[in-house]
Amino acid sequence: MPIIDADTHVTECDATFSYLDATELRFRPSKGELTMANGNSRTYWLVDGLPRGRRRPSEGDPWNVMGELLDIPARLKAMDDMGVQTQIIYPTMFSSGGIESAEAELALTRSYNRWLADRTSSSGGRLRWIMLPSFHSIDKAIAELRFAKEHGACGVLKKGDAEAGVWPAEPYFYPFYEEAEKLDLPICFHVGTGFSGSMPLDRMSYFSFYRFHLPELNAFQTLLTAQVPKQFPKLRWAFVEASASWLPYVLYEMRRILSKAATRPGVAASVAGSSDFEVPDDVLAQNSFYVSCFVDEDLPTILKSSGEDSLIVGSDFVHHDFAEELDFMGILQARAARGEISDTAVRKMTYDNPKRLYGL
Repeated sequence: MPIIDADTHVTECDATFSYLDATELRFRPSKGELTMANGNSRTYWLVDGLPRGRRRPSEGDPWNVMGELLDIPARLKAMDDMGVQTQIIYPTMFSSGGIESAEAELALTRSYNRWLADRTSSSGGRLRWIMLPSFHSIDKAIAELRFAKEHGACGVLKKGDAEAGVWPAEPYFYPFYEEAEKLDLPICFHVGTGFSGSMPLDRMSYFSFYRFHLPELNAFQTLLTAQVPKQFPKLRWAFVEASASWLPYVLYEMRRILSKAATRPGVAASVAGSSDFEVPDDVLAQNSFYVSCFVDEDLPTILKSSGEDSLIVGSDFVHHDFAEELDFMGILQARAARGEISDTAVRKMTYDNPKRLYGL
């Protein structure tokens, strides 16, 4: 059975920024390293004067060249070893914060998109990528969206909190959503933040969950309560790498607001912004929402909220962290063999659903 790995990554490197125009070279990020009070160190990119997390290559790790897209055949061979037909590639550094300068953001995201387009072009369509927009100008973001569609992109990275000072469900983004719908490119909320201010690396552990994971839940809730998907009925939406265990909670929260609205007039509108949104049992399918899960979650309970047609799964390939799950297919098949989930659910999570989501 073919497998689509719905969440993999690249490691931004010097080549990522080699597509800057001569007039944009001043925006090229520099590298640094911070020694913290406990003696550990963190490497970073200095982007527009502010630090952003940078993954330090491990000596002798053969995946370094795969993460930096220096050896495409090696990455394809690793996919073959995993039984994976197609990988969907998300950024790393660009997930960890916005860029306040409109000029710098446009230059760096354009360079990233051209790097991905160039490096994946020899993969025979097996490496597909998520494009980076610059939302300080919707017109320029739309132009970049069209370039990405023509060069192998299969989705758009969106942050669940504010980008360019605007939140996901606000009308500012509607022209961009409309164009994405026309181009058949889904809007993909990945773990990360659009916050463009300083995030001190030595204190990151104190706010990383709030800053990087909770924005996805916010986007999910506000898109539904503002009824944005109804305005773009053919547009698909993804919520990636924040797990799926939050789903029953967020759906419960919205349903409770609606239940109280009947006896407390105005409560839904005051809390959720509207009083006529709906949260039916098949709310994900009705709104073309897809949520990525981890293979060791309480999937039987989650499936009661999501249904089988809305869950996807990925390996987090080249990220050696807690989200990495290289044998996700084997683990899911073992759970199906034990009767915890169905074989049909496994097939849908690993192929049918990501194929439909990413328009493959």
